[in-house]
Amino acid sequence: MNKNNTIFTIYYFLFFLAHLGFTTSLFSSSIWEEVREGNKIILIRHALAPGGGDPSNFKIGDCKTQRNLNKVGIEQSKKIGKIFKDNKISIDIVLSSEWCRCKDTAFYAFGEFKEFSALNSIFSTPYNNNETRQVKEIKDYLMKWKGEGKNLILVTHYSIITTITNAVPSSGEIVIADKNLNVIGTIKTN
Repeated sequence: MNKNNTIFTIYYFLFFLAHLGFTTSLFSSSIWEEVREGNKIILIRHALAPGGGDPSNFKIGDCKTQRNLNKVGIEQSKKIGKIFKDNKISIDIVLSSEWCRCKDTAFYAFGEFKEFSALNSIFSTPYNNNETRQVKEIKDYLMKWKGEGKNLILVTHYSIITTITNAVPSSGEIVIADKNLNVIGTIKTN
């Protein structure tokens, strides 16, 4: 086998493993080393909440009118917290969207969190009308945030994560970025 075939075979194998969900165990150790240094922005898409979008009777203060985490999503959230604990990641603050599926992800993963409306979904009307304002609020917050060796956790929606980083995370996926929102890596948790 020549060098090009060997490289192709290795690439194909890693691509195959990534699609089976093995990316965390194979590649995360170097990512976690960077996160342990602190001063990273860690964006987490809420854990599994079956369905898409929100029901027509959606009310931000009423979880019964929203898509919520199922049992798999709750366990996924707990797994996220365990990943951070096992990797000894220092956390400054956990901020969450006001949507119940984000707050529940933050609660099951980290316990304490604060709501930050700029992290709310901008997926559909009327919320997508707030995109410019919310992105500005997030970037303003990040400019003022002083990590001091700790990390900032933002539990939010794919619409926010994609808008500010171009990453397209799956449910419960962790996107690690620097203070300029340049993506360093991602870790799937499902």
